[in-house]
Amino acid sequence: MSLLARPLRAAVCLVAVLSGCLAAVPVADADGTGCHPAGRALRYVVAFDRGTSEKSADAQVQAACGHPVGYYPHIAVAVVTSDDPDFAGHIGLDRAFSAQATRLAAQRATGDPVPPQPARAELRLSDPARVPAADLSGEQWDMRMVDATWAHQASEGSRDVVVGVLDSGVDPHHPDLAAALDPADSAGCITGVADPRPEAWQPTTSVHGTHVAGIIAAADDGKGVTGVAPGVRIASVKVIDDRGYADPEAAVCGLMWSAAHHFPVTNSSWFVNPWSLSCVRGDDRGVVHEVLARAVEYATSAGTLNVAAATNEAVDLTPSARSGARPSSAAKCEALPAGLRDVVAVSAVGADRVKAGYSSYGLGVVDVTAPGGEAGRCVVSTVPGGYAPLCGTSMAAPHVAGVLALLKSAHPAMGPTALRRALETRATPMPCPDDYDLTGDGTQDAYCAGYDSYNGFYGHGMVDALAAVAPPEKGLPNPAR
Repeated sequence: MSLLARPLRAAVCLVAVLSGCLAAVPVADADGTGCHPAGRALRYVVAFDRGTSEKSADAQVQAACGHPVGYYPHIAVAVVTSDDPDFAGHIGLDRAFSAQATRLAAQRATGDPVPPQPARAELRLSDPARVPAADLSGEQWDMRMVDATWAHQASEGSRDVVVGVLDSGVDPHHPDLAAALDPADSAGCITGVADPRPEAWQPTTSVHGTHVAGIIAAADDGKGVTGVAPGVRIASVKVIDDRGYADPEAAVCGLMWSAAHHFPVTNSSWFVNPWSLSCVRGDDRGVVHEVLARAVEYATSAGTLNVAAATNEAVDLTPSARSGARPSSAAKCEALPAGLRDVVAVSAVGADRVKAGYSSYGLGVVDVTAPGGEAGRCVVSTVPGGYAPLCGTSMAAPHVAGVLALLKSAHPAMGPTALRRALETRATPMPCPDDYDLTGDGTQDAYCAGYDSYNGFYGHGMVDALAAVAPPEKGLPNPAR
């Protein structure tokens, strides 16, 4: 997986991994155990046949030299640790995957020493007395682009709506977020099993989650910045570890926690994949796809609509298959979770309303677009201790999550399908650009497929917060675009 934010000129795309697995019995060796502890326990995600009971799953894991950590019976996915390097082979290579093992293998293949676990470089969380109090609304060109400032005249959202921020943690003390953050609905998911302790879901080394949270729900208090839906609540669901990895088990845990806590909307400004963006598919990647697809589909069925960033890889994405279906060998570049059918995938535009050069795209993948900014004019939002500009599809996605939160506030009975349809029909169509030569060298930097009201660059168009709460025909001013 990868964080999808670009601070000023440098892209912050931190790669993370996904894993899945199922169980078989190891062949006994001379001592009869069949297990070969190597000293270091690695974490795996295991995909069992649907309907497998937890008791059966645990037995299969133990027979394969593993130790059960957690099990999600609704999707038959287990989180396992094992100190036997042959665990995946015992239980089935087509069922098991370890992001940690994949990283270690890559490091050894290149001859690089395996780095030690980094110390937790604790990020200093906000001291409200020291956070700058200046009004930065004049710098929020992004909020004006999605008509959020006009929308707030009609609604800032309902406290009954909770948006899950699946990210690197949210600063609970920042004055623009303290009132919005709901500790009771927050959890850390780094290990693949939810941990509700505050130290598990607060940020440690990354500002990313706090920045995303501010775009969604920063307070409208005349200080700092204001989010798209400042009246809603947010939950910090930490799925990104201190090195920037969002491993598959963490992603599954975050989605299942969101479903269990009935979040109507979640935001995922990252992609899961140990191989960076999966533009050349191997058979082992099917496990990664399967466990994440199951989790997304279950969350959607439980009433949770997930928004995801389209990635900063500047590639043409292909749609992802549903769970249980073998992905097509013709698939080129797959972003998970953004490419999954039940996810709202978001591309990014700059202040000029043109697809940002870094933003990935793809007909049938991108659903809508939103401001992500480009070098020199990024999106300003909250960070521990203050405010900062970041660019990326990471910043575009939470604008969409905020608009969906406004829609849910105005129409509490809407489920994921209705929310998605309302978002798309209220978006402002954006046709493909006539010329997409960003460097001026006479060559098109990307090709936009589709037509005016639906295409690979912008999907159904620019999200509109004002249309979400009160369409222009209801009497509210409609700003010139």
